[in-house]
Amino acid sequence: MAGLDALVVGQVCRDLVLLVDEVPGPSGTAPVRRRRELLGGKGANQAVGLAQLGVRVGLLGVVGEDEVGDRLLGQARSDGIDVAPVLRRAGTPSALIVDVVDAQARWRYLEDIPEATLLTEADVTGAAEALSAARAVLVQLQQPLPAALAAARCARTTGRLVVLDGAPDPAGGLELLALADVLRADAREVGLLVGDPPTDAVSGLRAGRELLKRGPSLAAVEVAGVGNAFVWPDGEVFVPLSDTPTVDTTGAGDAFVAALTVGLLRGDPYEHVARYAVAAAGATVGQPGGRPALTPEAIDAQLARLAAR
Repeated sequence: MAGLDALVVGQVCRDLVLLVDEVPGPSGTAPVRRRRELLGGKGANQAVGLAQLGVRVGLLGVVGEDEVGDRLLGQARSDGIDVAPVLRRAGTPSALIVDVVDAQARWRYLEDIPEATLLTEADVTGAAEALSAARAVLVQLQQPLPAALAAARCARTTGRLVVLDGAPDPAGGLELLALADVLRADAREVGLLVGDPPTDAVSGLRAGRELLKRGPSLAAVEVAGVGNAFVWPDGEVFVPLSDTPTVDTTGAGDAFVAALTVGLLRGDPYEHVARYAVAAAGATVGQPGGRPALTPEAIDAQLARLAAR
């Protein structure tokens, strides 16, 4: 684990993706046009994206002591992810998410995420050495609040870049935001934090400015179907979505967070970081499932689409 650029704290699961023309109603059936079985979960997706972008990355999450867990860890290793921090929990099956996507790119998730596959505060404190060794720590706020707080505190105490993904639990939200260097939130999560989801560039930038007051030095705010607002202490920019045909939006946010982190680790100007993150998200929506495919060619193609907007 020595020398990691990033450690992702989050979910690891089996991701079963089913493409159908139309989701059947009660007692109905539908043929599956395409099926993919993947290493998934937000934590694993972000770690895959980081590895594809050339970052030395580790993953802190939980899988069961089952065959599925074996396969998930094997896939993560083949993706170049350090899985030494991943915990194997006896007596629980590994988590499963079924992603059903129709011909209009509308998804429905069926989730079997046993409580034992979530991180505990003790899990995180036991990984303090790994957290302290990474240059950046990405914390997904789907994890229980005590675990998220423990990860953010450890990273901040040791001077690491703290990237939060999601909306903090209100009970500890103020402390989490104060610990963050970066906050990424989708439109729904922004609504939970500031009262209303943004609907255009103006309201997206306004929400970003409001979130910046709560602690982060960079806020990245989604405006659903329109683009992303980025706000930092001495600047802001709104980047519209590219015109990429969408198959499945699952994983776009994870690719976004991965690329955002990479840009910050490289020390790129915030305007460049913003476009790079949106390009990575655009490179993900053209395929089913949340697994990124962040090749240099895919990123360059998306950057060209953004430049043409």
